[in-house]
Amino acid sequence: MIEELIKTIPESIMESLGGVFCSGREAFSGQKDIYVLGLNPGGVPDAEYGVTVSQSIDRVLDVSESNWSAYRDASWEDAKPGTWGMQPRVLHMFEILGLNPGEVPASNLIFTQSRREKDIEVRWNVLAEECWPFHSEVIRKLGVKTIICFGKKAGKFVASKMSAKTLADEFIENNKRRWRSEAYISDDGVKVIVASHPSIANWRSTSADPCQMIKRVLE
Repeated sequence: MIEELIKTIPESIMESLGGVFCSGREAFSGQKDIYVLGLNPGGVPDAEYGVTVSQSIDRVLDVSESNWSAYRDASWEDAKPGTWGMQPRVLHMFEILGLNPGEVPASNLIFTQSRREKDIEVRWNVLAEECWPFHSEVIRKLGVKTIICFGKKAGKFVASKMSAKTLADEFIENNKRRWRSEAYISDDGVKVIVASHPSIANWRSTSADPCQMIKRVLE
């Protein structure tokens, strides 16, 4: 299955710094209800030490453990696996939902790496459209019913693509900024959750945690 999905990734971005898979072969096989999407790989692009999209694909294919998650098993910034940045916050979500991270397909809307969202702002829509055929095929082949998106940028794009326009639920942070996480549903029942981005919002803090709302939407 995963080999078939890889064929939809355009050759034009294969040598760009970045990555496609945030979970491994087991996650991208069979039928899956949930698909998790970030915006794009973060970190400082490094032409000398960085990993290209093509190399990142090879690494996932070559990992002996098919049940693998970048949020649980990858070492970010040389830290202990699962402990850096937003990793613990995403793992918190999986725990609340009662899911094994290595069994849930996860990726980024855009495969090209950038330090900040603003660094790809000019090319954002072009890059998103370029990568969308892969995501569309994942959703179709795996029978995805709910897409959990990190951040409004990715979430609104996906909701538009899926024609998910009806507000089904929402969570408003109990703090001064009052950020909203929202869930939309399409006419054919596909749900798109536009959550706050866990790289910024501390999902492990009750006041900013959208995970109970996400859980309600999945029930």
